[in-house]
Amino acid sequence: MRKLWLVGCTVLLLASLSLAKDKLVSQWNCGKPSDAHSIDVGDQANHTYAITKTTCTAAKGEVGGVKEKEGIGTQFNETMGDTTTWHGVFVVTAENGDKIYYHYSNSGKGMVKDGQFQSGDNKWSIAGGTGKFAAAKGEGSCSGKGNADGTVTWDCMGTYALK
Repeated sequence: MRKLWLVGCTVLLLASLSLAKDKLVSQWNCGKPSDAHSIDVGDQANHTYAITKTTCTAAKGEVGGVKEKEGIGTQFNETMGDTTTWHGVFVVTAENGDKIYYHYSNSGKGMVKDGQFQSGDNKWSIAGGTGKFAAAKGEGSCSGKGNADGTVTWDCMGTYALK
């Protein structure tokens, strides 16, 4: 009976360790979109749909002991007056060359002034990647703040697991 109890505890311990998640804290500095297309909806003033592509550099952050280096975000936006909503995919290239795929969407409305992003929050999930990150999973959130030059700084946190 004692052996059975020991085996059961060992199985539970190994199962909990395999589900363990590590913390992710990162910061991204994103330039102005390198590619942007906007269409006026026409139903009211200042209502637009847009698709953009933006390159970002990591100021800090690592996944599985590998530093995040650069990310390219491709997203859809809907802007109405001084608020905006969005969703997209952020493809990160880590220092070892492997990629991590993040899917994200706004949580609450972002603020826009004179066509420039001012502030907003999003939620993200990791949907795999390449190499070391092929089976990666995770989730978290980011808070973004627009800078006077039109760039945006994103502070992100969450958890992930490499399977």
